[in-house]
Amino acid sequence: MFDELSARFEDAVKGLRGENKISEDNVDIALKQVRRALLEADVSLSVVKQFVQEVRDKAIGAEVVRGVNPGQKFIEVVHQELVEVMGGANSPLADSTKKPSVILMAGLQGAGKTTAAAKLGLYLKDKGLKPLMVAADVYRPAAIDQLNTLGKQINVEVFSLGKESKPEDIAASGLKKAQEEDFDTLIVDTAGRLQIDEEMMNEMVRIRSAVDPDEVLLVVDSMIGQEAADLTRAFHEKVGITGAVLTKLDGDSRGGAALSIRKVSGQPIKFIGTGEKVEALQPFHPERMAGRILGMGDVLTLVEKAQKEVEIADAEQMQRKFQEATFDFSDFVKQMRLIKRMGSLGGLMKMIPGMNKIDDGMLKSGEDQLKRIEAMIGSMTNAEQTQPELLAAQPSRRKRVAFGSGHTPVEVDKVLADFQKMRGLMKQMSSGGGLPGMGGFPGMGGPGGMPGMMPNQYASRGGGGPINKPKRQRPHKKKKGFGDL
Repeated sequence: MFDELSARFEDAVKGLRGENKISEDNVDIALKQVRRALLEADVSLSVVKQFVQEVRDKAIGAEVVRGVNPGQKFIEVVHQELVEVMGGANSPLADSTKKPSVILMAGLQGAGKTTAAAKLGLYLKDKGLKPLMVAADVYRPAAIDQLNTLGKQINVEVFSLGKESKPEDIAASGLKKAQEEDFDTLIVDTAGRLQIDEEMMNEMVRIRSAVDPDEVLLVVDSMIGQEAADLTRAFHEKVGITGAVLTKLDGDSRGGAALSIRKVSGQPIKFIGTGEKVEALQPFHPERMAGRILGMGDVLTLVEKAQKEVEIADAEQMQRKFQEATFDFSDFVKQMRLIKRMGSLGGLMKMIPGMNKIDDGMLKSGEDQLKRIEAMIGSMTNAEQTQPELLAAQPSRRKRVAFGSGHTPVEVDKVLADFQKMRGLMKQMSSGGGLPGMGGFPGMGGPGGMPGMMPNQYASRGGGGPINKPKRQRPHKKKKGFGDL
């Protein structure tokens, strides 16, 4: 997300390099790039005008201290203004004194409302709460079945009265059940429409009257750009919403909706959807999003993802394996599965400061190579996975693994050679440490780093032959291994 916007902001800062101070002339040149970037990102025109003016006023009046160049100061001002435009701070869900707390989901058809309801149910369940989801969309075919399926997937109960009942009656009955059975939260999934119409709004008003919600969250498809802000404002005027859930943000490289909603509609973005998986829902933090837009990464979200998936005992055990150089192929598979639970490799890498410039094609190639390596490991016996030395000592085993995984013996040889070299490097770096508290977190270039993410200068140059002493071979097309990812 925000790839195009990030690139444009970087171009704007380049114009300030070599300058001694921020002046009206050079800041106007930079702001032309910023204005163009925001408009191309489909940010609302009124927001663009106000944003550019605020940045100009603050940048020209800013004092550039020694050791900070004008470009860095300009980025600081832009960052502060981006945070302000997107709401300033995270807006959590309302903390209701009565139980259950009621959340009403609204939105247009196709925005991902039913999936967002399930994602929110899982989010609340992970917080230790007991949510109940209500299927009140009686119009869209299979909407009730979809919510029931998602409910079983995340182990959250779903209440429904079928398609023949009125949505407001379903919502009221669901609330009664939640009160009687001590549910903490009631999430009501309502019907969407292809456009804003009077009938839809009146139905939403009736449902709202029936359950008296603490939150009315409008689910908005980020792909519709600046129309998202106008939609949020229209719903608020008719129904009265308390916040928005911005979906499909992972598929929008522009990001205009995230920058427009708060300023135009006055309502905060409370959650963002970052993928198709039910786990892909995050609280919206304006300061973190501003960091992503400006290529600063989002380490806090990365750490939160890791802490959610990694058990402390497992992390400590993995750390010991790295330090003792006993990390094996079975450990690699565990790390790979951990990454898959956290999201795509590309998405995680771009949360690391400075890694946003990695080419998407390169990341895709790396992900494909990791899948090939995982296939090779899947063809190994348990003994071979935990004792790579068996493969190193017996070429027949390596040939069997190659045949079973659909690869060549040369490719398997290279993976083993790189794996052995990586083990040695991990032992050497065991005293360096990775990200604080990350333990065996995959993807970092240090202890706990995922196989395959080591710098290119450590990559194996050979291919085939015994692992400890590779034979010289005829030149052949180089195959990617651990060290090349």
